[in-house]
Amino acid sequence: MGDIVIYPSFLKGELNVPPSKSIMHRAIIASALCEGTSHIENFACSEDINATLNAIKNLGSTFKINTNSIDITGNGLKIKKDSIINCIESASTLRFLIPIFSIDANNIIFTGCSSLSKRPLYPYFEIFNKQNIKYKTSEHSLPLTINGKLKPGTFYIPGNISSQFVSGLLFALPLLNDDSKIILTTALESKGYVDLTIQLLKQFSVQVENNNYNEFYIKGNQKYKPACLTVESDFSQAAFFLAAGALNGDISINNLNTASLQADKIIIDVLTKMGANINYINNSINIKKSRTHGIIFDAKNNPDLVPIISVLASLSAGTTKIINAKRLRLKESDRLRSVYENLKKLGCSIIENEDELIINGAKHLNGGNINGFNDHRIVMAFSIAALRAKAPIRITDREAVKKSYPDFFKQFKSLGGIINEY
Repeated sequence: MGDIVIYPSFLKGELNVPPSKSIMHRAIIASALCEGTSHIENFACSEDINATLNAIKNLGSTFKINTNSIDITGNGLKIKKDSIINCIESASTLRFLIPIFSIDANNIIFTGCSSLSKRPLYPYFEIFNKQNIKYKTSEHSLPLTINGKLKPGTFYIPGNISSQFVSGLLFALPLLNDDSKIILTTALESKGYVDLTIQLLKQFSVQVENNNYNEFYIKGNQKYKPACLTVESDFSQAAFFLAAGALNGDISINNLNTASLQADKIIIDVLTKMGANINYINNSINIKKSRTHGIIFDAKNNPDLVPIISVLASLSAGTTKIINAKRLRLKESDRLRSVYENLKKLGCSIIENEDELIINGAKHLNGGNINGFNDHRIVMAFSIAALRAKAPIRITDREAVKKSYPDFFKQFKSLGGIINEY
């Protein structure tokens, strides 16, 4: 992957951010579990979404990509024997689909990139052991080979590793021949992502009973029914340009659903709490350069926001404390370490503890060379940091943004950002 140099600049203009990657994964998978054709508006590709699309072919599904939409035809869960599912770097693809393919797994192989291989899967392995589903792994990771059939029953899942394990089971269990229950053995983190799953399942006529996020009851023998839906714009991606506006810009983002269940919608509240100048104009959110100040941010339910909030904190008056962030060590990179190392290189006063960051803000960061860690959110966050740097910032692994936001640098330039690619 190449490097990119970002120059200090002022960003001005309006843009549309991509559709929610979280919702898109879920809509594609639910469509694949139907008998019949579903229509999804506001569709856009990324490496993660492509991984899920390629995977559902092994469920007997077909799809047709249109200009701004996709039609997906499900075939009633016809799992192909000897399927090889390459999840590339997409943990959503991997963790959502393992239970589905386990409904009737006949030599199913999951593979992926080295960074994905570091993401934990042991909650599923514990289920496999309990249900005598045969599996083979390489050092408890990928490649993973599965043989067996998932059976209805009671499933015990930790809630503090990833909500994706809960969502994966919620997709699969309605298709089994009897009722099931999921019991959380720890408090559930990232609740908003489970809310998205339950909302999406309901759109496809599948019902789940949520008992205060402690237990979930799922009736068996349910059928996914085709649906037509429009995917909302992505607050997780909008966060980068909202932060850019607050730090050194005047940016309007169109078509953000302020009533969304997306967990990262909280970025609006975070920016407001930090003192950002936010206005709602028709169907747009406008944010201008602001004098922001430090806050305490609990990352328990919104870990993906930590890189960009850390950048905001480094350029805000006072001290910001980011707590309950230990899960970030299990992302595409160890994001606590990645943020710490890069901000330190740029002259920021920052402390890294096991599950928190303490950041003392300043008016400007220094320029310099930093590591993108092949992590899309690190690359994008530190591209925004360059807007208020004293000199250009050079970042490695610029192509990492293709994982979630392929047009990020194109839109950055359209707002007046100055970049050189190498």
